[in-house]
Formats: sequence, structure tokens, C-alpha cells
Amino acid sequence: MKKFLPLCALSTLGCAAALAADAPFTLTSPDLPAGRPIPERYTADTFGCHGPNESPHLIWSHPPEGTKSFAVTMFDPHRPPLSGWWHWIVYDLPPDTRELARKAGDPGSADLPAGARQAPPDGAAPQPHYYGPCPDERDPPHQYLITVYALSVAHLNVPATATAANIDYEISTKMLAKATIVRAYARAHAAR
Repeated sequence: MKKFLPLCALSTLGCAAALAADAPFTLTSPDLPAGRPIPERYTADTFGCHGPNESPHLIWSHPPEGTKSFAVTMFDPHRPPLSGWWHWIVYDLPPDTRELARKAGDPGSADLPAGARQAPPDGAAPQPHYYGPCPDERDPPHQYLITVYALSVAHLNVPATATAANIDYEISTKMLAKATIVRAYARAHAAR
């Protein structure tokens, strides 16, 4: 640290660049505050749940050098079947993307960046879209892993018919870094 300070004094821009290079890849969401359950606004509108099924606003920063695209997923590892449940998969996001607007996961959303693609979620119609939380009535809160991946390729080599699990595999083989937030949700009467 002692050697670094004089260099910072000589070059403010160089210091800022060095600090930015050391900053961790992070994901945040103003719609999903840490330590609080997922608001109803972002829950499903099927299987007895009555949310409007809006995808939350996501923001990320400090991706690693060499990032050529991003992918975003939302996964519930505790929902049956044993392999968990994919709620959202967005991929081929351009490398200058740093956020997804609220409702970007709507079917045919104009809020997705040009070239980005969505995959159908588990257990839903084949139309690609965000599928909000809706755990079973008697379940304790489920944990939802929302992850942004920095990838080494501009486009994932997957067919239009690829499942979420197929895309997840491709993401894992091209990942440079990832940032995850975990948020919980249970139906109101299940949480009592």
C-alpha cells in the first residue's frame, strides 16, 4: 500500500483505473433489497400465486477484462424435481450491458438489449420469459439464486430449442466470472 500511494498522487486517472481493476464483479437489485423477502410484484401468476410476474431490475458492475457477453439466470435449487427449477435464463447480452430493466423478462420485451435471447423457464409454456417464484403452499421459504455470468464468447452455441439445463451447461463452459444474489420467498400463509 505504501508504494501505491505515491503513484496515485502522480496520476489520478491511473489510480482510478487500478482501483477499478481490483473491484469485484458485483450484482445488485434495487427491487430486491438484501435481507427482505422477494416482493409479490415479482412472483408468478399461476398455480395459486397471484403476482404480476414482473422480472426485477438488475444492475451489475466491474466485469472481468475479456468479457464478450453476459448471461443472467434465476434458479431455485430446492423446488422439485431434485434438479431444481429454472425461473429465468437470458443470454447473449452484449458486453456493454450493465443492467436489465424491470419487466425485461416479459415475453417479447422491448427492454432486452438487441441480440439478447431468453429461454423458456421450467414448467411453463414454450414462450421464453421470466417466471416468478411460486413455491408450494406448505413449503418454507425457497432460496432464489439470481446470477449474472461474464462469458468469454459473444454468443452461446445453443439451438433455439435448448432447455435451461442445456444453456446452463454452455454457460459453465464459457464463464469468466459470476456474481450472485440470493433472495427468499414463501407464500404469505406458508411463512406464518
